Amino acid sequence: MLRALALVAPVLAMPASVAAFDDMDQIISIRVIDGGKARDGSHVGALHVTLAPGWKTYWRAPGDAGIPPEFSFAGSENVEAVDIAWPTPDVFDQNGMTSIGYDTELVLPLHIMPYDAGLPLHLSGEVSLGICKDVCIPGHVSFDGVLDPAADRSPTIVAALADRPYSAHEAGVTRSACRLAPGPHGMQVTATIDMPPAGGVETVVFEPSDPMIWASQAEVTRQGNRLIARADLGHPDGGFALDRSGLRITVLGRDHAVDIHGCDAG
Repeated sequence: MLRALALVAPVLAMPASVAAFDDMDQIISIRVIDGGKARDGSHVGALHVTLAPGWKTYWRAPGDAGIPPEFSFAGSENVEAVDIAWPTPDVFDQNGMTSIGYDTELVLPLHIMPYDAGLPLHLSGEVSLGICKDVCIPGHVSFDGVLDPAADRSPTIVAALADRPYSAHEAGVTRSACRLAPGPHGMQVTATIDMPPAGGVETVVFEPSDPMIWASQAEVTRQGNRLIARADLGHPDGGFALDRSGLRITVLGRDHAVDIHGCDAG
């Protein structure tokens, strides 16, 4: 049975203008790119998303004004599991709210584990995602392609993989600590991160390991090489516990982004 990675992020505020649109082909298309077999036996591929000029789509955590993407690989063959490697997104202002995503084009690398590494893979499924310009449209776009274990590496996929956020080590993070306190929606988290500036105005995104816990847009301040970010956390059922070790913190700056996994108590 295929273990597909479904990425879902709760949305605090839906876009002000949401419209239905019948002909998605005029706005968005998705094709499968083949990147050949990796050394570990997995296969490298990508979904190449092309948008009409002026249209945007969203990152895995879309911000306060965004629709989170969901992926289904249910129609695939010789595919056991799929892991998605997200390139660094951009931060947009959308009707006075912050959204996080991509403009015009997105190459989304996939690390695919086949049942049989020597046989071709049939990658088939659907993406449910939001796209926005003057209006915001929830769309469903299908993809279909065959991946050949003998295929060459794809420069397009290599470039997309290189456009990832830095790891905490690469970015010079020396400390990441989180303090928890009661908040208006259940809990408030304050992260203190010792790291050099990422450039310009920095946006911080909190992603709890429990997908049912949502996080508000963070308030961010910086004191030299210390970044402080505070956000409210909530759960539909009210009370909840936060696993600090599973909390993912992304810092998006003008020069680069940083992907931090977990934080200490403090």
